[in-house]
Amino acid sequence: MRHPLSIAFLAITSLAGAAPIHLDFIHEIDGKPILIDSLRYEKSSSEAFSITRLDWLATDFSLTLENGDTLTIPDSTAFITTRGGTFSLPDLPEEKITAISFHIGPDEETNHSDPAQYAADHPLNPNLNNLHWDWQGGYIFLAMEGHWRAPSARLPGGYAYHFANDPNRTTITLPLDLTPRNESRIAIALDAQKLLQALSFEKDGTTTHSREGDPIAARLKANLQPAFRIAAIREGGIPTPPNPPAPIDLPANPEGYPITLPKHIPLPALPSDNPLLTTRVALGEKLFHETQLSKNNSISCASCHQGETMSDPRKLSLGTEGLPGTRHSMPLFNLAWKTSFMWDGSAPTLRDQAMIPIQHHLEMDESLSNITAKLKADPTYPPLFTAAFGSGEITPENIGLALENFLLTRLSFDSKLDQSMKGQATLTDQEKRGFELFFTESEPRMGKLGADCFHCHGGAHFTDHSFHNNGLTPTADLGLEKTTGKPTDRYKFSTPSLRNIALTAPYMHDGRFATLEEVIDHYNSPIPLSETLDPNLAKHPQGLGLSTDDKAALIAFLKTLSDPDLK
Repeated sequence: MRHPLSIAFLAITSLAGAAPIHLDFIHEIDGKPILIDSLRYEKSSSEAFSITRLDWLATDFSLTLENGDTLTIPDSTAFITTRGGTFSLPDLPEEKITAISFHIGPDEETNHSDPAQYAADHPLNPNLNNLHWDWQGGYIFLAMEGHWRAPSARLPGGYAYHFANDPNRTTITLPLDLTPRNESRIAIALDAQKLLQALSFEKDGTTTHSREGDPIAARLKANLQPAFRIAAIREGGIPTPPNPPAPIDLPANPEGYPITLPKHIPLPALPSDNPLLTTRVALGEKLFHETQLSKNNSISCASCHQGETMSDPRKLSLGTEGLPGTRHSMPLFNLAWKTSFMWDGSAPTLRDQAMIPIQHHLEMDESLSNITAKLKADPTYPPLFTAAFGSGEITPENIGLALENFLLTRLSFDSKLDQSMKGQATLTDQEKRGFELFFTESEPRMGKLGADCFHCHGGAHFTDHSFHNNGLTPTADLGLEKTTGKPTDRYKFSTPSLRNIALTAPYMHDGRFATLEEVIDHYNSPIPLSETLDPNLAKHPQGLGLSTDDKAALIAFLKTLSDPDLK
C-alpha cells in the first residue's frame, strides 16, 4: 500500500505561512558534476571508468520535524536521469525540518503492479524511465552503466550494474536544518565514485541484475546511504512550465480519431497541438501515397515504406533517379511513443521526419514550394485540406501535420505474444525458451547465460527508443554524432522495435543483414571493443555464447512478435 498522509501533516498544513521545497538531484564525483564522455575517472584499484548512464527512482518522501513528527508525502515518486532532476514537495509549514528521507525504488506493491497504468509523463511510466524491461518482473531501482579499463588494457570493456528486486529497496535519510519560509531549493548529490566503493570491475564482475545472493548488489546497497549528501540549500523557486501548445488550425467541427490500446501498453504522449482527427488522418494517408510529393512524380512515401508493415524489403531504398540512398528505410508503426526520429535522431518530431525525405536529393528530391503548388492545382486536395484544417490552406506545415496524424495511427499490438498474454494463444516450449533467453542477462559468474536482448529491446514496445553503438563494423556513417556533434555519440543509431521483426528484413541502419540468423550471429560472436560501444555489449566482448538450439529458440520467440494483420 502507498503511505497514507500522516495525521501530523494534515494538522500542520492548515497553518499560515506554508512554503514549497524543491529538490535538485545532482550526480557528482569529488564534489564536481560528473562528465559523460571518456574514461576520465579512476578507482582505487587503478581501473579507469566512465559513466554513460545513472538513472534511478526515488519514492515515498518524508520529512522529520524538530518536534519528532514525520510528514509523509503521499504518492511521491521522482525519476532521476543521468543529468539529474528536480522534484517539488508540496507547501510545508514553517516548522524546522531536521531530516529528509526517501527510498531508492518503489514499494513492493507498486513494483509488481501494472506499469501500463501510468500517464505518459508519470515517473513510473516505463516509456519515460526505461527502467521496466521485463513484462513479468518489476522496476530497476537504479541503473549505472559505462566503460572501464584495467591499467594494462588498451581498449575499454563495459559494465552494467542494475540494482533491483524488493529486498534491495533502500531508505536514504539525510540530516537537514531548514525552516521553510520562502520557496527553498535543496541540492541532493549522489557521488558515483562512492557508489562504486570497494567494487572492482576486474575482480568482482562487470554486471549485476541483483539476483539473490549477488555480492555486487549487496555492495551497491551498502554504498547507497554514504554516497548521498546535502550539497546546498538556497532560496528560489523553479520556472513555471509552459502550457502545452494549443491545437493548430482546427476545422469547424473536429471529429476525434478513435484509438484503443491494450491494457499492457504504456500510454503515449500524443502532440497536444495536433490532435488525431478523422479528416486529418484521411488526408495524411492520401498524402503518404501521393507521388506528386516527389520531383518527377515517380515515388511516394509508400514506395519506401511498403505494405502493412510500412517497411522496405530492399537493402537501400531508391530515390527519384533510381539511385540508392545511404540508409535502410525503417518500418513505421507505434511511433507515438518515440521522441526523436530518423536513424540519427535528426528529426525532433514526426511531422519534421515526414518532410525530410521529400526534400532529400537522394530520395524524393522536391522543394516544399513545388509540392504545395502541385497540391493546390489538383482539384481533389483543396476540399480535403478544408475538411482537415480551419483555414483550408495547403501549406508545408499542414502537410506535415496531416502526415504526422496518419502515421500516429499506425499501431501493432496483436502478435502471438500479445495474444498469449490475453489467454488467446499458447507459446510452444521452444518459444518459451526463446522468451527466457531474451529476458535473461548473461552473468556467467552467477551461473546465468542469456541472450541479454532486453536492455535495448525490452518492455512492451521491444525498444528503449534510444541510440546505441551495437558493435557493427564502422562505415562513413557517424550516426547520432552527425546530429549532436559529440564524439561520444559516434556510431550510435536508433534502436528499432523488434515487433514484426520477422516481417521487416533486411536489418540494421544500412540493411547489411538479410536474415535474423545473421543478426543473432553478430551478437553471438566476439564484438570489437571501442570507446562508444554500448556497455551492455562491451561487458561480454566474447559474445553471448549461445548454442545452436538457443539461437533457434530465440528466433522462434522473435517470430511470435509478428502481428498477423500485417503480413
